[in-house]
Amino acid sequence: MTQPSIRLTVNGRIHDVNAAGDTALLYVLRNDLELNGPKYGCGLGECGACTVLIDGLAARSCVIPVSGCVGREILTLEGLGSRHDPDPVQDAFIAEQAAQCGYCLNGMIMTTKALLMRNPKPSEAEALEALRYNLCRCGAHIEIVRAVMRAAGHAAEAD
Repeated sequence: MTQPSIRLTVNGRIHDVNAAGDTALLYVLRNDLELNGPKYGCGLGECGACTVLIDGLAARSCVIPVSGCVGREILTLEGLGSRHDPDPVQDAFIAEQAAQCGYCLNGMIMTTKALLMRNPKPSEAEALEALRYNLCRCGAHIEIVRAVMRAAGHAAEAD
C-alpha cells in the first residue's frame, strides 16, 4: 500500500513526501530530502545531533512525527547559509574552530540559531543553559561557547 503524501515546508521550499504520519521527521529529512545536516545520534531526543528549527524553535527531529510538521516552517542546517555566504552563526563556529569530529555541530549551531532568534544578546550563562542538553564527546565546549558569544556579537551588529 502506498503511503499518504505529506506536504512539508523545509528551508523555504515545499516538498510532498510519501511517508507514514508517525515516521520521525529526521528520517524524512535525511532519506527523502537528502538533507544530511541533522544527524542520528541517540534516537531518543536527548543528544541534540538531530536538531532542526520548527517555527523558529529548536526541536529534536528524531522524536517528532512528520505528521506534526504539516503547515510549519522547518529549517535545517542546509537552510541557514552556504559555503560562500554562511549565516553569522556558521561563520562564528568556523572562526572559533568550534568542532572536532563535527557530529554534534548541527545541533550546536541550530540550537544557537534558535537562542539568538529569541535573545540576540545572551549572556554566557544563557548560552550555556541553551546548549545544556546538546552533547559533545570531543570536548569542544570552550570553543563552542566562544562561537555562540561571537555569533551574538554578529547579531548585535546587524540591528
